[in-house]
Amino acid sequence: MELYALTVHQARVLLARGDISATELVRAVLERIESVEPRVRAYLTIVAERAREQARAADAQWMEHRRIGTPAPALLGIPMAIKDEICTRGVRTTAASKILNNFVPPYDATVMEKLNAAGAILIGKTNQDEFAMGSSTENSRFFITHNPWDLTRVPGGSSGGSAAAVAADEALFALGTDTGGSVRQPAAFTNTVGLRPTYGRVSRYGVIAFASSLDQVGPMTKDVRDAALVLSIIAGHDAREATSVNLPVPDYAGALGEASLRGVRVGVPREYFGAGLQAEVAQAVRAAIRILESLGATIHEVTLPHTDYALPTYYLIAPAEASANLARYDGVKYGYRLEESQEMWEVMRATRGEGFGAEVKRRIMLGTYALSAGYYDAYYVKAQKVRTLIKQDFDRAFEHVDVIVGPTSPCVAFKIGERVNDPLQMYLADVFTLAQALAGLPAISIPCGFVEGLPVGLQIAARAFDETTMLRVAYAYEQATEWHLCKPVL
Repeated sequence: MELYALTVHQARVLLARGDISATELVRAVLERIESVEPRVRAYLTIVAERAREQARAADAQWMEHRRIGTPAPALLGIPMAIKDEICTRGVRTTAASKILNNFVPPYDATVMEKLNAAGAILIGKTNQDEFAMGSSTENSRFFITHNPWDLTRVPGGSSGGSAAAVAADEALFALGTDTGGSVRQPAAFTNTVGLRPTYGRVSRYGVIAFASSLDQVGPMTKDVRDAALVLSIIAGHDAREATSVNLPVPDYAGALGEASLRGVRVGVPREYFGAGLQAEVAQAVRAAIRILESLGATIHEVTLPHTDYALPTYYLIAPAEASANLARYDGVKYGYRLEESQEMWEVMRATRGEGFGAEVKRRIMLGTYALSAGYYDAYYVKAQKVRTLIKQDFDRAFEHVDVIVGPTSPCVAFKIGERVNDPLQMYLADVFTLAQALAGLPAISIPCGFVEGLPVGLQIAARAFDETTMLRVAYAYEQATEWHLCKPVL
């Protein structure tokens, strides 16, 4: 196996034994990037020299740990990619927006501090939909990322750059952000693993905000064990972040357990297999459910009656929060500034008009309208009430089952340009991932098959803060199949 194709846990074993060096591993990944990046275009910024320096320092640390027999940090020497929504000290962070084109953060996000402490090596910042608003990574203000499985198709979004980097072996793992499915849906499109933690499990400090009551950082990896390992590192309470929950973080990787699912109750919502679901995707997901049953799980039909309301609810709440969060980008405090006039309001209007892309402007207008006088109660307040009903649907279902499974996306990756001018069709790509985000629940997408050469994702959701059960089910399925081992040819 080529070094760049290793999983995190495989690379760690080799590094610990001294069979490979971090320098060799980073060199292999950078050479891989040089080879495939012109076609995939996963990265907005690559920090090659910094990565080489970190690799040399990691090798020195590994030598010392082997000499004195002490355990090394969990990710020492492992090359990673970070979505450009996450602040990285001294490395340009743009959220794929022109309005932050030259922004270099003076601090690291909490998740970056944790990864740095674990010894991971930053390779670069990945492309995304602008301010995480999109389902295809076509809304980046810089360029479009291509799906490694078919370069004419999207990698999903908004974390499409991170998904493409992992799928194309341009990083051993990556971080993305998931507001309404932006880690899970691109994972499904690229045959990778994408995990959205429970809201509050991972700190949002230093993550450029889209919708604050929905945003969560999650790992994007080559297999479930890697997802569990990375989650163990980035999870935990952060006093600097008001929504961070102070609960112990389990050893997720250590709790993956055996392949048997005896005693596990799996819920299958009838609402997830109706109109709009591609028939071949449904077949692949049904086949995956049968494998879960063969592993000892019991299958139960459940109902989530407010599922159809998740899409309109999300597209009222998320744009409303985005309207408030993006008000800070005004050309006055920091970031891009268009000097068309000396008059303050004109500078602000011109800066925002030029700095934001079409999708961001659309969502700002939707959100501002929903929050405006006379419409706040009719739209935003009502959406929050429906959000409660959606959470209650899950609460009732979890009285009878341990996890809920279904398709991650209603379709496989679509062609570049196919939906970019049809916002409603683009929004429907996230129809199965929105409800879990609104309810604040953990969910993971894992590979479960192919349709005409394109990957299909199986989504597994669990009770709040029960990532352990969710990962156990995902790992058992992964061990019984080989879909995750399939690689694109580039």
